[in-house]
Amino acid sequence: MRVFLLLTGVFCATMIAQEADSDRLLAAAAHMKTDERIAAYQKLAASKPDDLHYQNLLAGAYIQKMRETTDFGYIERAEKLVAHTLTAEAANYEALRLRSEIGLERHHFAEVAGFSREMIRIAPDDAWNWGTLGDALMELGQYDDAADAYQKMMSLRPNQSSYNRASYYRWVMGDAKGAIAIMRQAIEAGSPAPENTAWCLVDLGNLYFKTGRLEQAADTFSEALRTFPGYHPAHAGLGRVQAAQGKLAEAIENFKRAQAVVPMPEYAAALAELYERTGKKANARQQLELLDVVDRVVKANNEKTNRNLALVYADQGRKLDRALELAQAELDVRGDVYTYDALAWALFKNGRYAEAEQAAGKALRFGTPDPAFYFHAGMIASALRKQQEAAKSLDRALALNPHFDPRQAEIAETTLRTARNP
Repeated sequence: MRVFLLLTGVFCATMIAQEADSDRLLAAAAHMKTDERIAAYQKLAASKPDDLHYQNLLAGAYIQKMRETTDFGYIERAEKLVAHTLTAEAANYEALRLRSEIGLERHHFAEVAGFSREMIRIAPDDAWNWGTLGDALMELGQYDDAADAYQKMMSLRPNQSSYNRASYYRWVMGDAKGAIAIMRQAIEAGSPAPENTAWCLVDLGNLYFKTGRLEQAADTFSEALRTFPGYHPAHAGLGRVQAAQGKLAEAIENFKRAQAVVPMPEYAAALAELYERTGKKANARQQLELLDVVDRVVKANNEKTNRNLALVYADQGRKLDRALELAQAELDVRGDVYTYDALAWALFKNGRYAEAEQAAGKALRFGTPDPAFYFHAGMIASALRKQQEAAKSLDRALALNPHFDPRQAEIAETTLRTARNP
C-alpha cells in the first residue's frame, strides 16, 4: 500500500509539473512571434492530443501565419484542425469562431453570414461574431445590414478590429475624411500581433494614396515596414507612391521585394509597366509571362474568381475574354462595389459599353473616393459619347490623385481634354 501511495504521489507530482510547464508555455506563447507561437502550440497539442483547446490555438496561429505570408497552405492546416475539433465536439465554440474566419479567407461569404448569425444566437455579446457577419455582408454588397453589424461590434468592443472595419465602411460610403480618422484610431489601439497593426497602416497608406497625399502615404507605408519588416503590401504601397513620384528605380525595387514574398498579379503588372517605362523590355516580357503562369495555376486549381487578375488583363488590353470571365465569376460570390468596378472595366474593354455603364453605376452608387472607379466610369462614358459625364468622372479621378496610375492617369488626362473639347 505504501508503495502504491508513493507511486501515486510521484505520478501526481509529475502531472502537476507537466501542467505547470504547459501553463508557462501557454502564457509565454502570447508574446512570441508567429512561427514561435506555432511551434509552442504544436508542442502543447502533441503533449495533449485530446485537449481541443490546444488544437484551436494552433489553428488560430496558422490563420495568422497565412495573413502574414498569403500562403494558403496554412489555411488548409487550420481547416483540418477545425474539422477535427468539430468532429470530436460539434458545439466547440472556439472552433466555430475559427470556422467563420476560415470561411472569410475562402471567400465563402454567404456561408459565413449564416455561420455568424448562428453564432450570434449562441453568444450575442461576442463582438467577434458581429465582425465576421459584417465582413461577409460587406463582400455580399449588403451594406445597410453590414453597418448594423459593425455598429453592434463597436458598441461591444471598440478596439483595433472594430475601428478597422468601421473605417472601411466609411470609405466605401464615400467618407474619406472619416475613414482616415477612424483608421488612425485603429492604429493607436494597437494589437498583440504586429502584422495586424501593419495591416491597418497599409490600409491607411492606401487611403492617403488614393486621395493624393503621397508623402503621408509613403511615411505610413514605411511605418508599416518598421512595425512588421518585409511586409509585402507595404513594399507594394511604397512602390506605387514612388512610381507616382517618378522614382521608377526605387519603385521597381519595392515591387520586387513584394513579389519575392507573394507573386500577386498586381505586382507583376506594376513591374511590367515600370520595366517598359525604363526600357527593360525583356524584364517586362518576363512579368507578362509570369501573369499568364499565375492564370494557368488559377485554372489548374479550379479557382473561378480573381478580380485582381481580371483588372490587370483589362488594364493591359489582352486576354480580354478571360478578364470578363473572371469578373463575371466573381460576381457570383461577391456583390460589393469593387467587384462591380472590375466587371465594368472588363465589359468596357470587351466593347460592351451599355452593360459596362450599368456596372460602373453600381460601383459608384455611394461615391467611394477611389480614383480608379471614376477613371473607369469616365472612359465608359466617353465611349458612349457622353462627354459631359466623361469629363466629370475623369476630372474627379485626377482631382483625387493625378498620379493614381502611371499609364492610366495619362490616358485619363488625354481623354479628359477630348471630352472638354469634343
